[in-house]
Amino acid sequence: MGQHLKRVVAPNSWGIARKTTKFVMKPSPGPHNTNALPIAVWLRDHIGVARNMKEVKQILRQREILVNGRACRHADMGIGIFDIISIPKTGKHYRILRDAKGRHKTIQIDAEAAQSRLVKITNKTIIKGGKVQLNLRDGSNIIADNSYKTGDSVVLSLKDGELNKILDHFPYQTGSMVMVIGGKHSGNIARITDRVIVSGSLPNRVLLKDEGTGESFETIDEYVVTVGREKSAVDNWGIEE
Repeated sequence: MGQHLKRVVAPNSWGIARKTTKFVMKPSPGPHNTNALPIAVWLRDHIGVARNMKEVKQILRQREILVNGRACRHADMGIGIFDIISIPKTGKHYRILRDAKGRHKTIQIDAEAAQSRLVKITNKTIIKGGKVQLNLRDGSNIIADNSYKTGDSVVLSLKDGELNKILDHFPYQTGSMVMVIGGKHSGNIARITDRVIVSGSLPNRVLLKDEGTGESFETIDEYVVTVGREKSAVDNWGIEE
């Protein structure tokens, strides 16, 4: 049984009711960060395919939930932004995004859109044999060549036989399209107009323009993920219901 925390102190990003029960499951160490949403909470509180923890465990035991192309077996596994969750039994697929208040938002997508996922590169390291390892925002790592930079995004395949193969690459540079995933502009898609490197311990700043509204604003490096070059590469962000 996983550890628990009080509902009233659960991260706001979880987007769950505060007064239904006293405790809620805490995510295990692993993918994403402390704001990761436990898959059990997502199944029960977000999409309602399970009514209680007993049903959650039964569903996971039968390997009915795929997270980023792999069967999820642990109720406390954390999920987060840009993760792809598939339920083969129902033929439904979902992408996790952020809404304007920084909360996890579940978007239904079609089967084609569920064949790949986008993830930000947070660091690069050289491992044994001189190979380059990309350290990704969700906590995973992949081996690649040296053409990728910290801050860039890669699109990874979720197809059987080519899981995590790099399908595309979006540089983090002026002119690229990004999604804002934190701060007061969370959920916006905008174009980078400039990047400001700040000396010292303060975070670097990014100047952006929302091409829909024409609004210019700024945020910090940590709050943006590159999602395309001239336009957002993910045409099917979700299915309107």
